[in-house]
Amino acid sequence: MRLLFIILFFLHSNHLFAETNLSSEDKLNQPKSNVSKLSKPGDDKDGYHSKDYESASKSLERSGKPADLYSIATTRQLGMPELSFAEGTNLTPEKIALGRKLFFDRRLSHTDTISCAICHVPEMGFAHNELKTAVGTEGRSVPRNAPTVINVAFLTKLFHDARENSLEDQVWGPLLAHNEMANPSPGYIINKLKSIPDYEGLFENAYGRPANMDNISRALAAYQYSLVSGNSPFDKWYYGGQSNAVDDSVKRGFEIFSGKGNCTACHLMNDKYALFTDEKLHNTGMGFATSMYVEPPRKKVVLAPGIEVDVDTSVYANDSRFKNEIAPNDLGLYVITQDPNDRWKFRTPTLRNVELSAPYMHNGQLSTLKEVVEFYNKGGTRSVGKHKNETISPLMFELNLTDNEVNDVVEFLKALTGENMDVLIMDAFAVPVGDVSLDDPNWFHENKLKY
Repeated sequence: MRLLFIILFFLHSNHLFAETNLSSEDKLNQPKSNVSKLSKPGDDKDGYHSKDYESASKSLERSGKPADLYSIATTRQLGMPELSFAEGTNLTPEKIALGRKLFFDRRLSHTDTISCAICHVPEMGFAHNELKTAVGTEGRSVPRNAPTVINVAFLTKLFHDARENSLEDQVWGPLLAHNEMANPSPGYIINKLKSIPDYEGLFENAYGRPANMDNISRALAAYQYSLVSGNSPFDKWYYGGQSNAVDDSVKRGFEIFSGKGNCTACHLMNDKYALFTDEKLHNTGMGFATSMYVEPPRKKVVLAPGIEVDVDTSVYANDSRFKNEIAPNDLGLYVITQDPNDRWKFRTPTLRNVELSAPYMHNGQLSTLKEVVEFYNKGGTRSVGKHKNETISPLMFELNLTDNEVNDVVEFLKALTGENMDVLIMDAFAVPVGDVSLDDPNWFHENKLKY
């Protein structure tokens, strides 16, 4: 009985078992964008409740076409600001190529299983369409959604709680986090890279010295500097003056977005470019609602295609050992500042390429763009039962948008997909995935790091 309970609990919890995000109505396996034809999840679990379900997962074997990433990083695109680099960057094609290799190398994790691209999947908008929240080494759950790294080079606040300020500093977070890549120390990573044969001479060629903390972080940042995508249909219309670049629904949606919808209060624009973020942190009520969640008395759980059971949630809901997994109390900015007024505040994301990077919000709770617009149309979450969200942002209020207006805003958001997304995806497909071999240091053979 106890074993059955454990199995049911793991299947139930989207934080211990990384709940899949998509339902049949979402149909995210069909690329909707007029710009990107390659962006879609490998398998959206469409029809998973049926015993006749067949997985649509793709083969891991893939081929691509290398792109001129240096040119992309150093050429300003329509609708985007000019990219500025951290002091001492001196970007070169060799540095980008090294960072690109590192980004797709699973040997950068402690167990040789997790690369940056495991969570930031190129064909999923460099995010992860199939999971609400990320999964790290050995299946360890991450309580937050994997955000896109497209155009991340323009941001000055990184992670959902804005705890880092530069790409160079940011890279060490996932590399060292126990529930992500789980490396024990920077020194461990440095020693490991120095012992992998196919990295021989690469750091010296790009940076003039062997691998160290500085050039590892700079190399990974260099690749992300090249992941720039603008010149969207919206940009061609609004900044390029091409009246036929978007249809009337997009134009109406933008009018609502910048007017009645009050979206530009946080998703900022100016006359020359738009990153669609103020980079500030706000309590919209999403984190508050999750923290106040209470399990229903009974719940249906799908064990396998066509096999569904009705679970009495009291078996685990009242067990103190599991309560935080059922309703994780992610307090956002408060964890950084310890200021009670910062509870449930999360960073405003950029909206560029937003159609490609579902699911949405810091915890992946909203599956579609329409759900997102409807959430804001209702004014977020101001209370749950008798609990009031006392620190909700004053920018949150009911918008009173009609169904047609909601749909128009969604069409506007779809028009923010950058023109070169398929170029970046095909370039990523051309990168060999770094898998451990008998020539690499690993515990399962004699050629391992010596301590």
